[in-house]
Amino acid sequence: MEIRLLHVPDCPSMALLTTRLSELVAGRQDVDIESLEVDDDDRAATLGMTGSPTILIDGVDPFGEPERSPSVSCRLYRDEEGRLSGVPSAAMLRNALQPDGS
Repeated sequence: MEIRLLHVPDCPSMALLTTRLSELVAGRQDVDIESLEVDDDDRAATLGMTGSPTILIDGVDPFGEPERSPSVSCRLYRDEEGRLSGVPSAAMLRNALQPDGS
């Protein structure tokens, strides 16, 4: 599994996202995590970044919304209870990391 984290320089949400992902994939040999800084709209469009941070799992944004445009802005995620956060909840990430995505 390839996880690509797309983010703007100095993204305030990256520390928490990195911690959550590290905990969830600890000990898994089948996971490769790559972090890429994106600082312009053209690169965001090319890479599929719709706000920082964007998480791509095997090239797919499991939290993607069809109406979102490529962007180097901050991104917010809505958790299971409807609260907004700069990163998906641990439960949301755990579900996205399942082989069938559920």
